[in-house]
Amino acid sequence: MAAAFAFVVVSAFATRPADAAHEPGKGVRTLVLIRHGVYDEDDPRDPSVGRALTERGREQARLTGARLAGLPTHVDALWSSTFTRARETADIIGEALHQTPGRDNDLCECTPPTTREDIMKRERPGALDSCTAQIDRDFRRFFTPSPERDSLVVIVAHGNVIRSLVSRAIGLDPRQWLNFTLANCSLSVIEIHPDGRIRLVSYGDMGHLPVTLQGYPAPQWDPGLAPKTR
Repeated sequence: MAAAFAFVVVSAFATRPADAAHEPGKGVRTLVLIRHGVYDEDDPRDPSVGRALTERGREQARLTGARLAGLPTHVDALWSSTFTRARETADIIGEALHQTPGRDNDLCECTPPTTREDIMKRERPGALDSCTAQIDRDFRRFFTPSPERDSLVVIVAHGNVIRSLVSRAIGLDPRQWLNFTLANCSLSVIEIHPDGRIRLVSYGDMGHLPVTLQGYPAPQWDPGLAPKTR
């Protein structure tokens, strides 16, 4: 399965974190974690109703779907959060894969605990614990070996959730998730082996996007947001 992702940019093995039960399996589960495309951040509506993809975000999603459709292996499942921007991204990817995405509220964006005191202070009571429990459920559900054979699962979610899951997968303190960023429609690939080892194959890969559609959530790094210069 790993050979399908020849774009490896970083590789690290970690033992399975102690807080997640190891489900026996015979195959390698490969997870492709995708942050949704660029969306309308000025929309005041609830993210489950509004905050839809922009045209730029839709094109990012289309190219992401084309890349996944070109893999020499079958995608066994496609999942997304129920927020509009993730649903729309997954729907566009699903068209390329000829699959209907499943939805999961546990993949929706939330803010887990962090070492950043300014973030911790502004979160409402109970929200941090609720997010931790949500991400715990995600980890237990998806980060398990494949029962009978190698499998490939694509998950369209959000920056905070993906960064927290990746931190846990490679054995980092999960409160460190804000120490790295994640671009829209980038691919982060993780393998879960039958013996419980977890391997980070790549993180934040944007190779399928032209430079004009690449970008981190900061104007100085984003060709679509940065001021034009001569």
